[in-house]
Amino acid sequence: MNRDDAMKTNTSIFIFVVLLLFVSCSKVPLTGRKQLNFIPAGMLTQMSLTSYQEFLSANPPLPETNEQVRIVKRSGERISQAVEQYLKENNLSDKLGKFSWEFNLVEDKSVNAWCMPGGKVVFYTGILPYVKDESGIAVVMGHEIAHAVANHGGERMSQQLAILMGGVSLDVAMKQEPAMTRDIFNMVYGVGSQLGSLAYSRTHEYEADKLGMIFMAKAGYDPARALSFWQDMAAIPAQSPPEFLSTHPSNQNRIKAIRDFIPEANKYFQTQ
Repeated sequence: MNRDDAMKTNTSIFIFVVLLLFVSCSKVPLTGRKQLNFIPAGMLTQMSLTSYQEFLSANPPLPETNEQVRIVKRSGERISQAVEQYLKENNLSDKLGKFSWEFNLVEDKSVNAWCMPGGKVVFYTGILPYVKDESGIAVVMGHEIAHAVANHGGERMSQQLAILMGGVSLDVAMKQEPAMTRDIFNMVYGVGSQLGSLAYSRTHEYEADKLGMIFMAKAGYDPARALSFWQDMAAIPAQSPPEFLSTHPSNQNRIKAIRDFIPEANKYFQTQ
């Protein structure tokens, strides 16, 4: 390739990237923050459903006769109803069709929980000693659901595909590098600890903290419980943090932000 051809190629790539960033910027439904997202919601939901079903096949959910399962489901149902109410109140009813909620508890010592696109939620039994009670479950539930509502996973996948494959669409990525694309998906959503994880950004975490507090408050849980939960997480020795903290960093800045947001979240607090 001669110099002129190289310059033309580089110019074309630059124009492509600029156009990609321009047309792929959407907004977080609740905060208005612009985010890179070039993955169709329907395709992401279908991909999540496949991974979700594969995960449950390998990790059967505990039965509903289990009291802990009933608590997880009750918390999830209350918070998902609060999310739907919040979206309607903010003229975002068009987002409701994206979610078909399911809540599961699996027997696994990992300190973990996640919510996939479409509203598929899984808690691991390993996180229960840390949440302690239903209000603690609500903190984690609200936080993980907030990541899904704000499409943080789709944004993270878009960023990774842009870095690794030059910003190709998800369907092209699946055809060219299906194994790599599936691994990126699972790492983004924390499915399969053997794959590691791709940490959400500080912006994502702060956003999920605040939205999660609003959701739990509207569901009838005291949002101040988020402060004590993350204070407990921050007290865990740094040399042996649970997996949950690898993608959910606890620090004094975060705790301060949560404390400062409690008065705002309290405006949504509805006792039940």
